[in-house]
Amino acid sequence: MSPTERSDLAGTSDLASVVAGALVVDGAMDPALEALAGLALRDNPRRAHLVVSRVLGKHLPVAPGRMRASAEQLADLVRGCTPDAASTLVLGFCETATGLGHAVARALDADYLSSTRRPVPGREAWLSFEEAHSHATSHHLQPGEHLDVATLRPVVLVDDELTTGATALDVIARLEERGHRDHYVLAALLDARGDDARRVFEARVREMGVEVRVVALVQRPLALVPDALERARALRATLPPAADPPTSAPGLLRSHHDWWPLEVPVDARGGLRPEQTARLLEEADRVAARLARAVVGSGATLVLGAEELMFLPAVIGEHLAERRRDLEVVAQSTTRSPAVAADVDGYAIRRTLSFAAPDDPARIAFLHNVVDPARRPSADGGPEAPARPYVAIVLVVDASLPACSELVAALRPFADAVHVVSVGVRRAFGSYAAEEVTWLLSDLSHEQLELSTEQRERAIQGGVSYAEMLPQEHEPDDAYLELFHRSLERSARRVAVDTAVLAELLLRRHALRGVEPVLVSLARAGTPVGILARRYVRAAHRRHLSHYAMSIIRGRGLDEVALARVLEHHPPAAIAFVDGWTGKGAVQQQLIASRERLVAARGDLADLDPELAVLADPGGCTSLFATREDYLVPSACLNATVSGLVSRTVQRPDLIGPEMYHGAKYYAELAAVDQSAAFLDAVSAHFADGAAAIADEVATRLAEPVVRTPTWAGQAEVRRLAERHGVDDLHRIKPGVGETSRVLLRRAPWKVLVHPDRLDGLDHVLALAASRGVAVEEDDELVYACVGLVRAVRP
Repeated sequence: MSPTERSDLAGTSDLASVVAGALVVDGAMDPALEALAGLALRDNPRRAHLVVSRVLGKHLPVAPGRMRASAEQLADLVRGCTPDAASTLVLGFCETATGLGHAVARALDADYLSSTRRPVPGREAWLSFEEAHSHATSHHLQPGEHLDVATLRPVVLVDDELTTGATALDVIARLEERGHRDHYVLAALLDARGDDARRVFEARVREMGVEVRVVALVQRPLALVPDALERARALRATLPPAADPPTSAPGLLRSHHDWWPLEVPVDARGGLRPEQTARLLEEADRVAARLARAVVGSGATLVLGAEELMFLPAVIGEHLAERRRDLEVVAQSTTRSPAVAADVDGYAIRRTLSFAAPDDPARIAFLHNVVDPARRPSADGGPEAPARPYVAIVLVVDASLPACSELVAALRPFADAVHVVSVGVRRAFGSYAAEEVTWLLSDLSHEQLELSTEQRERAIQGGVSYAEMLPQEHEPDDAYLELFHRSLERSARRVAVDTAVLAELLLRRHALRGVEPVLVSLARAGTPVGILARRYVRAAHRRHLSHYAMSIIRGRGLDEVALARVLEHHPPAAIAFVDGWTGKGAVQQQLIASRERLVAARGDLADLDPELAVLADPGGCTSLFATREDYLVPSACLNATVSGLVSRTVQRPDLIGPEMYHGAKYYAELAAVDQSAAFLDAVSAHFADGAAAIADEVATRLAEPVVRTPTWAGQAEVRRLAERHGVDDLHRIKPGVGETSRVLLRRAPWKVLVHPDRLDGLDHVLALAASRGVAVEEDDELVYACVGLVRAVRP
């Protein structure tokens, strides 16, 4: 074709008609078909054309209410040809019809099972079949034990489009091998069978001796000319290129990984009973409620699913549209199927994004028409054209954020913010076992947040919150690791006893309240203490405590989004805030202030106890302590490498939006030097046999008379030291072994003060000070074993 002819084609107002004229026998696109679908060219050697549905939400973004209405219309047709539709088993074909089939089953209040190209490991396939013309041919049906597939009841098979019906008949034949059923219903949005295909279909039905009723919203033959594949190749060569992506800078990234309960299925690969679908709908509404608060701004919003995960994103989109009338919500999903894109009015595929598939990075997946052509900004970039087409894209995916990285990167130029809602997957965050702790932290591992010690110190002393950046994490050298292990060997039993004492105090206090303690560790120093307390209670009492880790930040307070997540499942009186030790009491004061503000805002939180439970309370800040002696808890010796490879927490407005937890990074690259498990196991080894080895000492400690009234002695000590050493900013004074360790590991230390009678157990502090050239001074008036002073720097 000449350049002139190609130019003429690019100006065609209805390229769908050109595709139909070239490939379809009668070449016509009647109004009923055009209202339902458009035509495009496939990038598939086995099929020439692609029917692009305007109601399905696969290749085009569609209002979710329109998707549901089409499914309900199809369900009405099914009811008209089966005596008791609610008693049927509905089967939906992946990937395109998984959402449609589920919506039909929902309308019928029937059991539902979808086929899958992602077989569930360890689950037996009830039935497998091939779809010869498909881009990915193998389908599997893998019902769980809860779904009745043995009863020979009627089956409703749902697909988006019937070209010949051969695949559906293959499935029916396989089902008949397992027992004869009275009848089948084959339901589709479009019945595109030509006369020859219908005759072949009917002949095979008679041969099998079954009754098959076919219903469709539109019946319109799309029989292809004999040389359709050759014509399609020639037509592809004439098309102009696809639409370019926006040139705007990437929008914000928001990750929401803990919004979906793992016990609730997100799809029907294992089959769903109506009551399970009802539970899914309830949880979808809860996600939509969170999104309604999280999405900032008004305008077009896309809720995007991933391949077979179509129904849940569409339902979330429908609920979001109901909750936020100012959001013009559309829903869509990615696909395995490649297609030919061309930026021409009237053509059904205007733009295609390609990326590594979240479930299999070796495979390429696609997203077509990320912006509906009808909503496309004007070509001349006039004043009505938005900087980005969407105010928000919500990606609902059954994969972790790292697995979606290519897709997310491709989406960010299209939206002011991309919200990633991971569902149905246990998030791999940190090196602790998932049952040990639930991290209520946003994953910022993809962000570059580390600054040098000097840069951080200037920023902090210049007024920037320490929570807006991170220190650089380094691998500890062999000499320091040896020092850590010597300290751990010497103190593991003591930490075990103190953990047991603290856990028993919590159990007694909560028994008086009539509730089981729920451990809420303050990340990150509190997290290993919470895990140890949980292990002790399980070993000594055979009770299993819930354990969460959340963030608290000086000057900004407790992470209220994370706290709200805990309160969804536990009463306020059950919560026990856990940390490793106290310094001068800043965290305890922040916790008290956060609680007062929350109680003032919410009348149902009066029973929330802000008192901190710690192993060591040298600052005299709480009544819930195992000891007030300042000693080395070995988890203070290292940073992330003894805290589950998780960073200190971060709260920065450009990274943490509404309905997001405070953030942190997971340093998976430090796994080779991770000491987190070594620390926990060394301590909890003393919990063997119901903690019998330490039981007598724990009982003795608990029986001792102890004054537990907070003294706040640490604050008086800090003021004394400030005056003595000429320090005008109390934040530069870090009292206690744990805080001194932090000064030496991640701040700009000036000097270290030590009590001469408490040097035993300070080997790591002295070694760190020597390695960094930090002066060590003795002070026999210290309340603490040691105190770290931060050097003053010019901002």
